[in-house]
Amino acid sequence: MKIYFDHEKLEAYKKSLAFAQWAEPILERLPKSAAVHNQLDRARTSIVLNIPEGNGRFTPADRCKFFDIARGSGLECAGCLDLIFIKKLISELGLDQGKMLLKDIVSLLVGLIRSNSPDRLHEEPIAYRVDEARQD
Repeated sequence: MKIYFDHEKLEAYKKSLAFAQWAEPILERLPKSAAVHNQLDRARTSIVLNIPEGNGRFTPADRCKFFDIARGSGLECAGCLDLIFIKKLISELGLDQGKMLLKDIVSLLVGLIRSNSPDRLHEEPIAYRVDEARQD
């Protein structure tokens, strides 16, 4: 796929698209009347849409806000998969595959949040002072 925007370079974005595609057949098997169908669809969409929105923001705090929303939606997707597993509409192998994708996405988003966090730990520059030797 050709890259047009900076967010398309982000591994978190690429993996969020992969998860959205992975979840499609699961959503097709779920009855649309099931609450978890709508919730999974909305949460996977939220991940995909909040990453570009956050990446396009200018201030670190704004970027973090949208990356954190995407992170929360990833965790929400994991909960949805648990409910779908309980309903016996996904195998344990399928559950593991989906959660591994989500784990990667959430980890990458945490990294983006930490790297953009305005209060992250960093070293302050040190001003070095050199005393000139006294000449007597």
